[in-house]
Amino acid sequence: MTLRRNRTMTLAGAALATSLTLAACGGGDSGGDSEAGGDGGSSEAGGAEGTITMGFIPSWTDGLSTAYLLEDQLTKLGYEVEMEELTEAALLYTGLAEGDVDMYPSAWPEVTHAQYMEEYGDRIEDLGAYYDNAKLTFAVPSYTEIESIADLTGNADMFNGQIIGIEPGAGLTAATQDSVMPTYDLEGDYELVTSSTSAMLTELESAINDEEDIVVTLWQPFWANSAFDVKTLEDPEGALGEAEALHFLGTQGFAEEFPEAAELIAGIELDDEEYGALEDMVVNEYGEGQEAEAIDAFLEEYPDAFETIVTEEG
Repeated sequence: MTLRRNRTMTLAGAALATSLTLAACGGGDSGGDSEAGGDGGSSEAGGAEGTITMGFIPSWTDGLSTAYLLEDQLTKLGYEVEMEELTEAALLYTGLAEGDVDMYPSAWPEVTHAQYMEEYGDRIEDLGAYYDNAKLTFAVPSYTEIESIADLTGNADMFNGQIIGIEPGAGLTAATQDSVMPTYDLEGDYELVTSSTSAMLTELESAINDEEDIVVTLWQPFWANSAFDVKTLEDPEGALGEAEALHFLGTQGFAEEFPEAAELIAGIELDDEEYGALEDMVVNEYGEGQEAEAIDAFLEEYPDAFETIVTEEG
């Protein structure tokens, strides 16, 4: 099949989306006893064009939303897409390097995940960036009377000496521990509490409902910035780094094995409005179990969102 840009495509294969957990990488706590194939997707099985295994972390909704967008688009090209739900970035990069997953649909390789790229980058293929304004942030409720991360210094009592973080293996967690806390002299006065993104959001919601002060680690783009009454703290020392791009990463040899998929993926670029609409529809407007409907709605509202967009021939 030849990829035709901005044209209607014929549906060459049926969608078969499964939720698995990556056993081959070890670690994680997402349960299940399924194993991804040791050689990643095989072009000799599954859909007419082959099987692509998509690894993503459900609580990181940038990757959740783009995973389902890619599932829709790649299925329409004739690929079978298998969805691997993981719990840590380290598992994703290990899985890519070992060929246990074929794709990571929303990586932060330039800054936030740079340590993983240093370790595994020679066995990972960069398939292109789809969004160029991603940032790590700290946030507090809008009523909290500080405006900057620098204002946290000397005010630990306001926040019970805690910064509420996300997963221990997240790049944001490493940046907080290794850069923000020493830069702003927060060590000793604050404890970085790590658990999961969902646990952080629960703490944030509870604090706002009780009109209490709380400081959390966040990022942009992320639906929580608009769903909760929060403000981003200034970072005058630049301890969280500059804005970076979000990338699609593949296991080494991805483009050679799946050339039409690689061409489609390389053409995806979303602006703030398009990305925000995609994430909001998948996470909030439609929600769990209705991701396919969310992607249909997004493509209907943004039929020219990117140059390699694929639609089903009616």
